[in-house]
Amino acid sequence: LEILVTILNMNDNSPMFKQTNLTKVVPEDTKVNATIVAHEDLSASDADLDTIFYELTTIVAGTDGYFAIKGVHNPEIYLQKTLDYEKFNSTTLVLYARDKPVGSTDTTNTATATINIFIEDADTKSPWFLPCTFINTDKSICISSPYTGRVNISEMSTEPLILEPGPIYAIDPDYTLNEKIVYSIVGGDTDKVFSVDADTGNLTMNKLATSPDSYLLQVMATQVNNIQKYSIASVEIKVINKSNHAPYFESRIYNGTVCVGQAPRSFVFQAGDRSSPLMITAADDDFPNV
Repeated sequence: LEILVTILNMNDNSPMFKQTNLTKVVPEDTKVNATIVAHEDLSASDADLDTIFYELTTIVAGTDGYFAIKGVHNPEIYLQKTLDYEKFNSTTLVLYARDKPVGSTDTTNTATATINIFIEDADTKSPWFLPCTFINTDKSICISSPYTGRVNISEMSTEPLILEPGPIYAIDPDYTLNEKIVYSIVGGDTDKVFSVDADTGNLTMNKLATSPDSYLLQVMATQVNNIQKYSIASVEIKVINKSNHAPYFESRIYNGTVCVGQAPRSFVFQAGDRSSPLMITAADDDFPNV
């Protein structure tokens, strides 16, 4: 008697990854759609020869959507969204390999692989002049206000000019890199009246300002390692007549009269003269004809 025995394959093996724990360092300026982890490093095998279904998740809050897999049957991980080192510098991904589709009611065997991602800071931002104001919630763009100062006409200042809201100063917002920044005047100073210290940003005078017209300088802050990383700030220097005298009130005491129940914003009159509004005046000997 010949007996034929057919052995049916049971789904009794879980998928297996070659590596269950991987670490990748990813530069911040990696292009979107670039491969982060290759297919061959993440492919799982199954002794039951089942079709494997993949799913990628992240376990670090705020890092969803940056990394994805090519497809449910292709575990290659690629960059889906531009990275920002200031938002996060590391995350952990979990790749699932199942022998049944997600949601299947059949018995499913699952394997997992952990991928640790570390973001490497890259030189992605141009210098920021300080002080500056952030204009978006993630604080990736900071806009500075113009600097202002003044000099006396026909008078040479030997000290760095005092500016508002502060001295000319710029930083590299890629904080971990903190590249060296140099300064230069690139516009608004055709007569070469001013110069800026390349290292400190201090603004000084080369010669007298002989015209009452204001100067609107353009100062550039440039990274030494990459001249294409630069920013421009406006510096307005007003040329004024020198002030030798302080202003003073023409009288030390002023007396006025108001009536009980008088309406708000009504005139206060001179004491003893209900027809003349009280006037408080000041003078300045630098301007005798004003």
